[in-house]
Amino acid sequence: MKVGLGVSRDPTSFNSNKENIFSARVKKIILDDKNYSDLFKEFGEWNSIGLIFFEDVKNPNSVFEKQNFAFPLFPNYKNYPLENEIVFIIKLASTDIQNNPYNITYYYFTPINLWNSVHHNGLPDNIYSENFQSDYQQTEAGSVRRVKDQGTDIDLGFVFKEKSSIKSLQPFEGDVIQEGRFGNSIRFGSTSKGNIKNIWSDSGENGSPILILRNGQFEDNTDPWIPIVEDINKDLSNIYLTSTQKIPIKVSSDSYKSYKNQPISTKEYNKSQVIISSGRLLFNSKEDSILFSSKKTINLNAVESVNIDTKEFIIDSNKIYLGKNSATEPLILGNKMVKLLQKLFTGLTELCATLNTVGTPIPYAPNVAVIQSAAKMSSTLGQLIGELQQTTSKNNYTI
Repeated sequence: MKVGLGVSRDPTSFNSNKENIFSARVKKIILDDKNYSDLFKEFGEWNSIGLIFFEDVKNPNSVFEKQNFAFPLFPNYKNYPLENEIVFIIKLASTDIQNNPYNITYYYFTPINLWNSVHHNGLPDNIYSENFQSDYQQTEAGSVRRVKDQGTDIDLGFVFKEKSSIKSLQPFEGDVIQEGRFGNSIRFGSTSKGNIKNIWSDSGENGSPILILRNGQFEDNTDPWIPIVEDINKDLSNIYLTSTQKIPIKVSSDSYKSYKNQPISTKEYNKSQVIISSGRLLFNSKEDSILFSSKKTINLNAVESVNIDTKEFIIDSNKIYLGKNSATEPLILGNKMVKLLQKLFTGLTELCATLNTVGTPIPYAPNVAVIQSAAKMSSTLGQLIGELQQTTSKNNYTI
């Protein structure tokens, strides 16, 4: 046995009578440098990631044999088995085949779907042992495996525990579905108006495409072996890419009072759209901008408030309405108003100064300085009255 990149076997280290493809139970799997650290170092360190140690299901052995190991067959698709799951092993050429054509390496396929479970398909060493639950025995006899508790006695790894709440997705005709073990999935589906209902097939024609990315399966009250259908209002996080479907999403806030012509309701829209729904959404741009572009409108709708924290807040718009979309009261231009008020205050100041310097007049005799100042003030006020109209904005309105 040669250890390192491309671990291989020479013809004396394996049973040459063994089939080229055979089923085996996973006993151990290397996924990091912490668990099974000795094996990690011995079998190539980081080149050993995904390496399994197995036993032939036809000849189980309680003694661990580290010479029975296999690598993942597919380099770009990772679906690592759990301990005690069953995989197919295939004998193929090793990296040393040019020097020794008899050298081979074992590779393994993805786990076999023993229990038709998306969560795990582990098989105990002896399902008829008293140490294991009867559901394995019943399934082996031909029944559907029905587990209602939160775990079994089977060892699946260091931290992995069986959860009976994880259910497979209900398939519809033509679907391509990729499911994880923890209630996460991608469905490449379509509108399907059959006997089994789903939330996206109430509109459009059969075969209209839809893609659903879901993380965090909701819990229902049906038996755990019955398949489930995605629910955008109950699943933890969703992305829906639609074509002609109506998606009955319950939005947190649906007030569109700012619109003169309100947009189509989120529940009634039946054209292509992307819907993102989760407990919280975060859009973060690490190097450049976040750009929103719309052919019609952009709506920001919140139950409590819309907050903007920035160095500058710039709006370039022909008209801005504050308070209501029917606002008609024009805003004041600050600079113009300041200049006009400065003129007014200057005139009043001059008038006051003149009055302060005038001595006690002769009774009933006109004071020339007062008359002149009053005339100047009258002219200034008349000019200001005419210019006051220029202080109103022609573009921005409020109530």
